[in-house]
Amino acid sequence: MKFIEALIQNYLNLIYVCLMNRIAILASGSGSNAENIIHYFAHYKDVEVCLVLSNKKEAYVLERAKSCRVPSRVFSNSELQNTKNVLRTLKEFNASIVILAGFLLKIPEYLIEAYPNRIVNIHPSLLPKYGGKGMYGIYVHQAIVAAGEKETGITIHYVNKHYDDGEHIFQARCDVKPTDSPEQVQEKVSELERVHFPKVIETLL
Repeated sequence: MKFIEALIQNYLNLIYVCLMNRIAILASGSGSNAENIIHYFAHYKDVEVCLVLSNKKEAYVLERAKSCRVPSRVFSNSELQNTKNVLRTLKEFNASIVILAGFLLKIPEYLIEAYPNRIVNIHPSLLPKYGGKGMYGIYVHQAIVAAGEKETGITIHYVNKHYDDGEHIFQARCDVKPTDSPEQVQEKVSELERVHFPKVIETLL
């Protein structure tokens, strides 16, 4: 009888895991967006951040994941591009959606095919402006200030095989004053990310 009860419970647990929205986060840096997403969904019964993946073993996002009790893994660029170890890890944790939160490597096609319209990125500009290879972090804001732009913002988009080229899901804007430094612009954009990114993810689940 106990064996049957345990079997039934394991089956119910499996169904529960399959029905849950399980978020995997890929990040290369400090992980402030990753931590914000983890905290946002912490009390949801049907949503769980199940895994944090990073291509840098020294990335602070791994410390944030540890403090939030979220499993983490590290992989190399070669491992991402030349093997399917990352995909196997995502499947092992039953990830249903993949979120890029400050992830700097190009996503290979096999991963995009495995998660069609389920890999989402956030970019710190109003794409298509100031996107593409090398446009990340403070470099984006430096370019915006140097160009004398009057506004900037964030773009949340699906990932395809080209940098920052996927279909747009959401954009939010903020002003850029003539006296703003790149660091001040970065603060404004970071606030947009903090407010909007988890909410947009929620609408996609």
